[in-house]
Amino acid sequence: MRTVVVDHQVVSMTTPTSQFVPSSRMGLYEPLHQISMWDDTFEGNTSPGTDVCLIEESETKIDDKSEYSSDKSHGNAEDNHTSKSISEKIQRRLAQNREAAKKSRLRKKAYVQQLETSRLKLAQLELELERARQQGMLIAGANANMGLYGIVNPVNRNPCEGIAAFEIEYGHWIDEQERKISELRNVLHSPIVGDIELRMLVDNVLNHYCNLFRLKRNAARADAFYLVSGMWRTSVERFFLWIGGFRPSELLNVVMPQLDQLTEQQVGKVNNLKHSCIQAEDALSQGMEKLQQTLVQSISILAAGPGNYGTQMVSAIEKLGSLEGFVHQADHLREQTLQQMSRVLTPRQAAKGLLAFGEYFQRLRALSSLWSSRPQAHEPAALL
Repeated sequence: MRTVVVDHQVVSMTTPTSQFVPSSRMGLYEPLHQISMWDDTFEGNTSPGTDVCLIEESETKIDDKSEYSSDKSHGNAEDNHTSKSISEKIQRRLAQNREAAKKSRLRKKAYVQQLETSRLKLAQLELELERARQQGMLIAGANANMGLYGIVNPVNRNPCEGIAAFEIEYGHWIDEQERKISELRNVLHSPIVGDIELRMLVDNVLNHYCNLFRLKRNAARADAFYLVSGMWRTSVERFFLWIGGFRPSELLNVVMPQLDQLTEQQVGKVNNLKHSCIQAEDALSQGMEKLQQTLVQSISILAAGPGNYGTQMVSAIEKLGSLEGFVHQADHLREQTLQQMSRVLTPRQAAKGLLAFGEYFQRLRALSSLWSSRPQAHEPAALL
């Protein structure tokens, strides 16, 4: 490497091919020559179009990346929107399915209740046809059954067919009652049952009791003494019998201790209902005692002397006919007590009360069965 001083300027010569500028031109600045030298240098070190291609490729890649990112974010937004729409559709469909299932259950229960009502109406029609046939036979043979004093001989009026029909229907009623008690127990243990279903079930049980009262009315026409004597009940049930059935106040005494969270208004209404039941029971009991006293007097007159025997017997039979009215009034009081109790209580409380009352009679029948099958005690030894 050589250094040359030209007009007090230092010029470096890096290549052996460097040429000296003539002295006559050393002091001049030739821009065109310098530019041409720069152009030759750039042309020798770079290939044409290389930098442009690199820039275009970089710009293309950046554009592709931005487009991909934009497409990806747009696709994710569409996916989120689509999944949200599908989730909302599924929730609406599930809600619709639950509502349809609930309506289907209600329709099914209403249909079952309608079938039960139809079956009971059919049984009632059969009993009415049987009763009409029996009445036709009695009317046809009335002249043959006339006694000495021109009245129908009550011994020949055979009520056994009507009572036999009642016993058969009452056996069916007990079987159905057992099923309804079991249904009440299962429903009350289920936390998902609403008040509407409970109210339907309570009304169904109340209708079942109304069917029993209807059967008893038909049996009372055949033989009211049979109902009052309680021969259709078990031995322990007969111990608590009152005019052919349970005391309405007994219903309240059994049900109310099983209920909790009663409001003050409910307690007041229940107490008023119980007070009214006791008053009505006392009135009917006094009527029964008066009927017994009247019959005793009539029979005493018959025993005193013959007199007008036929007229006195007809009067006594008419008085005995009022016993059927007492049975009807007692059943009406029982029915009204059940209805009033269900109105005072909520659907769940009414269901609990009917369950407690049904289980009470179940225990009475079980106790009667145990009493009947108890081992007989040995006879005591004879006293010396």
